[in-house]
Amino acid sequence: MCKRIWLMAAAIPGIPLPAQTGDGELEALKQSIAAAQSAGDNAWMLVCTALVLLMTGPGLALFYGGLVRRKNVLGTLMQSFIMMALGTVLWAVIGYSLAFGEGSSFLGDLRYFMLNGVGAEPNGDYAGTIPQQTFMLFQMMFAIITPALISGAFAERMKFSAMLLFMTLWSLVVYYPMAHMVWGKGGLLNAFSGGALPCFDFAGGTVVHITSGVSALVCALYLGKRNGYGSEPMKPHNLVLSLIGACLLWVGWFGFNAGSALGAGSLASSAFLATQLGAAAATLGWLVMEWLQAGKPSLLGGISGAVAGLVVITPAAGFVSPGAALIMGFVGGAFCYLMVVKIKARLGYDDSLDAFGIHGAGGTLGAILTGVFASHAVNSGLPEAAGLLDGNAGQVLNQTLGSLLAWGLAAAATLAILKICDLTIGLRLSPDDETAGLDLTQHGEEAYNLES
Repeated sequence: MCKRIWLMAAAIPGIPLPAQTGDGELEALKQSIAAAQSAGDNAWMLVCTALVLLMTGPGLALFYGGLVRRKNVLGTLMQSFIMMALGTVLWAVIGYSLAFGEGSSFLGDLRYFMLNGVGAEPNGDYAGTIPQQTFMLFQMMFAIITPALISGAFAERMKFSAMLLFMTLWSLVVYYPMAHMVWGKGGLLNAFSGGALPCFDFAGGTVVHITSGVSALVCALYLGKRNGYGSEPMKPHNLVLSLIGACLLWVGWFGFNAGSALGAGSLASSAFLATQLGAAAATLGWLVMEWLQAGKPSLLGGISGAVAGLVVITPAAGFVSPGAALIMGFVGGAFCYLMVVKIKARLGYDDSLDAFGIHGAGGTLGAILTGVFASHAVNSGLPEAAGLLDGNAGQVLNQTLGSLLAWGLAAAATLAILKICDLTIGLRLSPDDETAGLDLTQHGEEAYNLES
């Protein structure tokens, strides 16, 4: 027993090995410890993978589904659900390779086409303690939910066939290149792999939220307003569904952010805590603004604030202290309230479910604030002078430039893709179909059978 204790101690760096211990025994113990760590990390990552999938269906599906009018609820649910199928196939065939293959600074190569070579062995460039297949699955869930977020901007007025073509092209042209630039080996913005413009993005502020949010704004402007927008009531048909969806998003986001630690260690705990604090503080920030401006705090405002906080903290979750997470969350909640309630009304665009006001605006704010609050004391993988408060003012500039690059790519590519879809199969429902609703015209179904 004593000998085994000495062996375990010897496997820990810095503790000397007793002279009588054999090298073979020590090596066997080290392998046992490594296998246990790998098993624990893999179990954690599989749970996180399932949590991120939960964010799309049922989380986002219910959140968006409750916010539309009754005649469009099934069509809106379907837009999130279908991405669980379409996004999976695209990622397996070519997406993972383009995002995480070795290529240029902008895009990966085709070495993992059809998941060739993606198996049980870890890929040390990304996650050294879990099978590459697990890493691929985890990243797949990001590729599923990101385009689905855009659907909130064109809710109630895009044809289902056009949505499928748009999501396919957008994934190929926007998401996969952006994921490679930020997280892929040799990517332009990858701060941990020699990127020319090193940016910190722990779980997807630029990759997920800026790209989807800016694309959402372009979609809203290109398609134009819903028929009757501004003159007819377009209130959410079921806020109960939206509350359930928002709570599922909140829970699933722990997989999104804490899972991005790619292991079951202390960094995952730190990201988990930052996520909770950011969401909670943003809920209060939004509600305080709403209470002061409108006189009453609403449930819709509360859940919108929570999602805004989750967006804002995402790029920073593994890089900032609890205090910084609280500040970022509260500021983010107040800022997104102003974007959704004040700025949108002043500019007059119809971003149906506020995809830009929350994801685009919140993602940009979170990415820039990450450059302010990122700290080596929280994440030892960062430089000693990580963010502004650590003495590196230049990181704020890097974060801003990285955000602008994401804005430019998303806006230009989305406009081109919309034009292609419009010229080939048409984007928007006819006026009569829009009046009848997505459920009947696109899917031949109704969410509520009120005659039975």
